[in-house]
Amino acid sequence: MISVVLPFFNARPTLEAAVDSVLTQTLEDWELLLVDDGSTDGSSELAKSFAEKDSRIRYLPIAHDGIVSALQTGIENVQGDFVARMDADDLCLPTRFEKQVAYLESHEDVDLVACQVTFGGDKETQAGYAAHVAWLNQLITPEDHLYHRFVDATVAHPSVMWRRGGIEEFGNYREGDYPEDFELWLRWFQGGARFAKIPEELLIWQDLPSRLSRNDPRYDPEAFYAVKCLYLHKSLPKKRPVYLWGAGRVTRKRFTGLEKMGKPFKGFIDVAEAKIGQRIKGRPVISPEDIPGVAFILLGVASHGVREQAIAFLENQGRVIGKDFLPVA
Repeated sequence: MISVVLPFFNARPTLEAAVDSVLTQTLEDWELLLVDDGSTDGSSELAKSFAEKDSRIRYLPIAHDGIVSALQTGIENVQGDFVARMDADDLCLPTRFEKQVAYLESHEDVDLVACQVTFGGDKETQAGYAAHVAWLNQLITPEDHLYHRFVDATVAHPSVMWRRGGIEEFGNYREGDYPEDFELWLRWFQGGARFAKIPEELLIWQDLPSRLSRNDPRYDPEAFYAVKCLYLHKSLPKKRPVYLWGAGRVTRKRFTGLEKMGKPFKGFIDVAEAKIGQRIKGRPVISPEDIPGVAFILLGVASHGVREQAIAFLENQGRVIGKDFLPVA
């Protein structure tokens, strides 16, 4: 059985469609946990009515305490062998659960499987999020997810399904001043979890003005980089000098947390001729051609096209992603 954890707060306009997309799944062996985070807009009554009509739906009300508390409550009450996530403003395509369960049953080495998602927003006015969706839809294999885990969340949160034992092995959601899903994924990766993605769009990921990632400071870029630095510090080789590709002030500022944790950069890498040869706080700015062979490189360049060019350059030098360098922005 699948346990679907769907937390909501004042989601009256979208909740019915989200629940209907679960009701129409081709795989029918599921329970839906509607965790009500103290709603006041009538969505509580709507959720109760769903539970009264279908015994597979459970209504779990809690005092308003935020998304993490609601997720924790849902996870603590699951009864299924697999746990799937859903949000109140997104839509599952009918075969999502069937295909994700089949994948996990046939890939015992994978702990979490997501799917590609359809961007449910305006690609012109919300170009940044559309670009993020296009990027994460390219990451399919466990290696894709592992090697790009420090760029951004490699899976859409409401698209994932994992084995129930994953929480016991790698831990539940945690409260903090960071994006709860990104922290969870990095912690699971750190524990050895393997992620994969079905190369098919099985969820419509809405980008509404009310979504938390647009309104909560825990999803600001500073919060993302703070948690990145925390887990990067745990992942870097201890004996190799670390160089940051990107000598600009903005790039360097993003990773000051890493240096404060005791992993100072040996130097910086840049392609701008005006910067090459300079010293920043006593450390050299070098060209890509002059990177020492022993260096471990963090690709701090954020532009997708530039990042891919840098990856190709390093691989042409014989360096291996994950072993000799990691994209981190």
